[in-house]
Amino acid sequence: MVEMRVNWHRRHKEGLSAGDKAADRLRNGMGSWPFVGIFVGFMALWAAVNSYLLANNAWDPYPYILLNLFLSMLAGLQGAILLIAAKRQDAIASAMAQHDYETDVRAAAQIEMLMDINAEQLKLLQELRDLRDKP
Repeated sequence: MVEMRVNWHRRHKEGLSAGDKAADRLRNGMGSWPFVGIFVGFMALWAAVNSYLLANNAWDPYPYILLNLFLSMLAGLQGAILLIAAKRQDAIASAMAQHDYETDVRAAAQIEMLMDINAEQLKLLQELRDLRDKP
């Protein structure tokens, strides 16, 4: 069985609230070509039904005031959802930057330690050469 490594990103995703997960799903759905296609198809269907099929008894005759109301509400909700998702992305980017910084600090300390060990080894090698070269 393959062991799944638990990293900070996995822990972060597991700690998301239901609202955060819903915002991510909606953002991913609204930012896709299928959504655009369904949206354009719905608007064309709305116009066709109200203009041609129900020409005399349309619930929203041309200029489609009800459709404009729905589109305005959708735009407001999309803006809020996208802001929520953007805020989450900023938090993720900040956590990644902090993680990178901590990794860099640890790496710098380890490199410094290795440089000290290397300097000590060079010193010992020089002492050994001096002992070898003494008559």
